[in-house]
Amino acid sequence: MPIYRAPIDEYKFVLNELLQIDQHRDLPDFGELTPDLLDDILTNAGKFCEEVLQPINQSGDEEGAHFENGVVRTPKGFKEAYKAYCEAGWGALSAPTKFGGAGLPMLVTMAVAEMAQSANQSFAMYPGLTGAAAGALGATGAPWMKEHVVPKMISGEWAGTMCLTEPHCGTDLRLMKTRAVEQPDGTYKLSGTKIFISGGDQDLTDNIVHMVIAKIPDANGQIHDDLSTVNFFMVPKFLVDEEGRMGARNGVSTGGIEKKMGIKAQATCVLNFDEAKAWRLGPKPEAPKPGEKRSASAGMAGMFGMMNNARLGVGVQGISIGEVAYQNGMAYAHERRVGHALTGAKEPDKSADLEFVHPDVRRMLLHCKSFVEGARAVAMWTTLNMAIAETDKPEAANAQLLADLMTPVIKAFFTDMGFEAANMAMQCYGGHGYIRDNGVEQFVRDGRINQTYEGANGVQAMDLVGRKLGRKGGAAPMALFGLLSGWAAENEADAAMAPFVKPVKRGLDTLQQATLWLAQNGLANPNNAGAGAVDYLRLMGIVVTGWMWGRMAKVAQGALAGSPSNKAFYEQKLVAARYWMERMIPECPMLFERIQAGSDTIMAFEEVR
Repeated sequence: MPIYRAPIDEYKFVLNELLQIDQHRDLPDFGELTPDLLDDILTNAGKFCEEVLQPINQSGDEEGAHFENGVVRTPKGFKEAYKAYCEAGWGALSAPTKFGGAGLPMLVTMAVAEMAQSANQSFAMYPGLTGAAAGALGATGAPWMKEHVVPKMISGEWAGTMCLTEPHCGTDLRLMKTRAVEQPDGTYKLSGTKIFISGGDQDLTDNIVHMVIAKIPDANGQIHDDLSTVNFFMVPKFLVDEEGRMGARNGVSTGGIEKKMGIKAQATCVLNFDEAKAWRLGPKPEAPKPGEKRSASAGMAGMFGMMNNARLGVGVQGISIGEVAYQNGMAYAHERRVGHALTGAKEPDKSADLEFVHPDVRRMLLHCKSFVEGARAVAMWTTLNMAIAETDKPEAANAQLLADLMTPVIKAFFTDMGFEAANMAMQCYGGHGYIRDNGVEQFVRDGRINQTYEGANGVQAMDLVGRKLGRKGGAAPMALFGLLSGWAAENEADAAMAPFVKPVKRGLDTLQQATLWLAQNGLANPNNAGAGAVDYLRLMGIVVTGWMWGRMAKVAQGALAGSPSNKAFYEQKLVAARYWMERMIPECPMLFERIQAGSDTIMAFEEVR
């Protein structure tokens, strides 16, 4: 049976020693977050994930979600676990106190979310999506929704979903057909079909609040293939009045649940909306004047706000899968005996040495460790920047630029690397990894979806290259380059830091050259940007994670100078940092060479029948 142990010490290292969040007590929601409170939250959340969520992960995968006679049922143990999760308040940590939440920083929620997703990704998605939906409704909903609906979502009494994708329309939202027709009372009748809706139906909550995007027809009853009439709507499964009372069933029905490769305990639904009563969220868009181009609707802003938080959350899912897969691969490598060490038997009295003695096994496991711990630090740093961006501090503008820049990188690079880590951990098992009883193959199946949903990773790369790099005259990449070059200058005179500073400088130089190349050649031929986007995103992910490993190496060196009791912890931090510099940074020139190849060969490819 698979194992999981919450990485409490790793989070304490990142939050307390690396980011020193105790020095940010002046930020909103950080004032009450003492080291003792943080330790208490992490410890108890970790215990809950280990003891309640992880034991039903493999069984939930085996049983899966059920759809019978129009009703969705979650696997055995999920209802009890969900009730315990809500009663403990784990879904309300970062929700505003005015909605019944604890009002703690998003950093705390991200840490707990990572642990929950490592323990049971299918389960964690139910409350995770509810939190994203509640945040969007809290930002865009009418006062009565904020007073009566959002608190029920925060408490877990009601759930929430995101409804974007349609059978013929995924990323290209211009092609949506779901429509919402305004009624005399100001509500709308919404009709259409949405697919791939995580948590679209379940037996965990009394009601589900669907956050739906749909188009409002023009005066002639037509909808257009653009984004101008896309609006954001609240569509509850059961009707809700302005006092928060639940009424009759709305015009929302479940057409089925998908039979999927992974996350089988998560009810991924087809939802049919048949003149369902809907409430439009946000300001009503103004009709264009004659000859005036239609402007994007206010609803898109609410949707993108929800999606940005979801993209960061999916990136953390990549870390989660990498962490639990690494733990299981490491455990197996210390149980399985195969062959002898290349330098001679480590245990001559045994028929074979433990698998961990072999260099290639250590390579795979160190790859996992180096990714997971580096990515975790980048994700927490980005979440901290999001908090700083909401203040009037002088550094707020740069923090916003960096957070926006890193969001597609975190989503795509971390989920790519999380899948790599799951595959490597499975490889440590040999043939036994392919057998379901050992459970590690589930991590590969579950982790694969993270690269696809909330915007496939190629789309994230195009968002980075096509939107984020050039916005505001390139202010975001310039802010990143300045940050990294400043760190290198501060540390290059330290001989002990040379193994970390020099590789980061090489990676940064390559990233800057690649950015300039794309700026010149991508404008001349947009296909060059499209052909190089995925490689560019990986290049940025490697360099930024390398910089973060350099920062962590500095902290570890300082700690070791004081002869700590957990000396091995910091020594292994330096090992993982050196791995990234020696094995990942060397990818940078290769990626740049591929970017410079342009698009000619790719675009010359045609199907030959």
